Amino acid sequence: MADGLLMPLLIGLGAGAVLFLGASALSGGGDERFERRLERARLDQPAAKPRQGSVRRATQDSGIPGFDKLLKRWLPNPDKLRRRLARTGREIKLGEYVLACLVCGAVVGMLLWGVFKLPAVVALLAGVASGVGVPHMVTGFMAARRMHAFLESFPEAIDLIVRGLRSGLPVIESIVTVGKELPDPIGVEFRRIADSVHLGRSLDEALWEVAERLDTQEFKFFIIAMAIQRETGGNLAETLANLSGLLRRRRQVKLKIKALSSEARASAWIIGSLPFLMFGILLMLNPDYTLTLIRDPRGLMMTGVGLLFISVGAGVMAKMVKFEI
Repeated sequence: MADGLLMPLLIGLGAGAVLFLGASALSGGGDERFERRLERARLDQPAAKPRQGSVRRATQDSGIPGFDKLLKRWLPNPDKLRRRLARTGREIKLGEYVLACLVCGAVVGMLLWGVFKLPAVVALLAGVASGVGVPHMVTGFMAARRMHAFLESFPEAIDLIVRGLRSGLPVIESIVTVGKELPDPIGVEFRRIADSVHLGRSLDEALWEVAERLDTQEFKFFIIAMAIQRETGGNLAETLANLSGLLRRRRQVKLKIKALSSEARASAWIIGSLPFLMFGILLMLNPDYTLTLIRDPRGLMMTGVGLLFISVGAGVMAKMVKFEI
């Protein structure tokens, strides 16, 4: 019965989505007129006002006003998700991310239901899990790779600032030099700091804005060191040189821990992947025999218990090989 209700449910959801997009497109005229009135009002105001328009354009999540309102109303913690997408270094809008989640979940659910003939409930749950988990994992991988590249060059950037300070350059000019000399992602972040300062923001505001986007302890150390030096005085070049040496030693300790825990991590990957590899091999050799495990309610219960134990074991091994420095 559930199989018979799935297709009408999907058709109804698709029709609702089409009606929603069409209504949003038709209602865009009023928002465009409102935008034009705001633009005329901004032109009548002093020159300091147009920054509000730029901030508003930067927070648009898609090209559809109705979809933006729906995201802001129903999506939990959209600002945190925007910061996560910004850490990837790509211009990924929140609407594009949500659309990718919906497409991924629909493709996986329809594939499991239509091709592998799994029960509708199982296909629906797997589609929801895939729609939420796969884009989250992809963006997390992209952000981690970019953060790793940033931290690799960060001590060198601090050394470049130290050399600039010792040669008589001010801090902001040394930051501009880092943005020009070093490759991305560290170059683009320091160029954003320099551009924000040149547009009238204070150095602390520009630094903390980048720190909020990067969310890494090493960069926060850099900001705190500069703030303490400005409050208490002292040699900023010497302070940053000590920080650069500290960050290099911190990275060496991390690499040593990674090398010592590599055997445990390899064992965790092998042991954790064996059940799924064996299930895939058996599925290719004898699909009817293997799919009984999913089609039978007792098999579904056994599969759920097994996945729960695998998740607990993977979590315990991940905690064992993870150290905070």
